[in-house]
Amino acid sequence: MRRRTAAVSLSTATLALTAALLPATPASAAPADKAAVLSSWTQTGETSNNAFLAARANQSTWSAYGFDWSTDHCTTSPDNPFGFPFANACVRHDFGYRNYKAAGSFDANKSRVDDAFYADLKRACTVYSGVKKASCDATAWTYYQAVDKLG
Repeated sequence: MRRRTAAVSLSTATLALTAALLPATPASAAPADKAAVLSSWTQTGETSNNAFLAARANQSTWSAYGFDWSTDHCTTSPDNPFGFPFANACVRHDFGYRNYKAAGSFDANKSRVDDAFYADLKRACTVYSGVKKASCDATAWTYYQAVDKLG
């Protein structure tokens, strides 16, 4: 019995030592280019917006990155004020805010994410003309000011 107890104790000690010597590797480490991908999807240009929308439509492809895709759309403001299609701009804005906060780099990226939001809103207004476009542009400016000052 004494020999068996000693063998079990030796096995336990060996396992503990082996575990202590092995490098600790997170089971779900995000790819090294996560920050670059996040940055590429939060730029002001239309290409960045289109890339984000394509990725959002195929989120499973990006699952290893651990992005937060959740959204409350335009929070307490209408998603489509006066019929203007602002919902997608709000979704991308939420994505930028949530993921930069999670990465601990929100302050360094907030103004660019807000600028991308405004660019997206203005792009949504390009389908209008005359008074309707002026109204859309004014509403876009109001939405931008809200996130710039309060976001």
